[in-house]
Amino acid sequence: MAGLREQWRRAAMRTIQERALDLFDERGFNAVTIEQIAKAAEVSPSSVYRYFGTKEGLLVADEFDVMSPETLSEILDPADPVESVLRVVRRYEATSDGDAAPRNASPWRRVRYFFTEPTVRTAALAALDRAAQRIAPFLADAGGLTESQARVMANALAFGYFAALELWFTDGGTRPIADYVEEGLSPLRKVWDSV
Repeated sequence: MAGLREQWRRAAMRTIQERALDLFDERGFNAVTIEQIAKAAEVSPSSVYRYFGTKEGLLVADEFDVMSPETLSEILDPADPVESVLRVVRRYEATSDGDAAPRNASPWRRVRYFFTEPTVRTAALAALDRAAQRIAPFLADAGGLTESQARVMANALAFGYFAALELWFTDGGTRPIADYVEEGLSPLRKVWDSV
C-alpha cells in the first residue's frame, strides 16, 4: 500500500508543478500565488505547502529530494559518479522529443526560472547544497574517500552540473544538456581516477 501512496504523491506533485508552470508562463512568476496554483491543480493550498513549502521550492523540487539512501546507491556509482549523473540527465532528456530538450518540455520547462528569477536561483543553490550533503557520505563510504575529499567531490558534482545546466540554458538549449554535463564534468573523471 505504501508504494501506491508514493505513486499517488509523486503524480500529485507533478500535476501541481505542471499547473504552476502553466500559470508562471502565462502570468509571470511573481504574479502567481500558491492559492492560484492550488486551484489550477485542484488541490488545497495546504497540499502545495506540504509538498513544496514555497513557490521557489515548487520549481526546484525533484525526485532526488525524497530519494532513499538505497535508491541513491542504485543510481550513483562511486567509481564513476560523472557517468551516473549523465545517465540521470539522459533519462530526463529521453522524456522529450528530438535530440535537445526544448525549453517548454518537462522536466526542463522549469529550468529558465532557475536563471531568470533570483529567489528561484537561491532555492536551487540551496537544493544543490542539500544534494551534495546527501551524496558526500555515500562517496566517503563506498568510494573510499576521506570526509573532506567526499564533500569537495560531491559539491563539484552538484554545482558542476548546475553550471553545465546554466550554460545549456544561456546557449538556447539547442544541444542536449547531457553534452554540456559531459563536457563540463569531464575534468572530474581525471580527479576521480587519481584518488
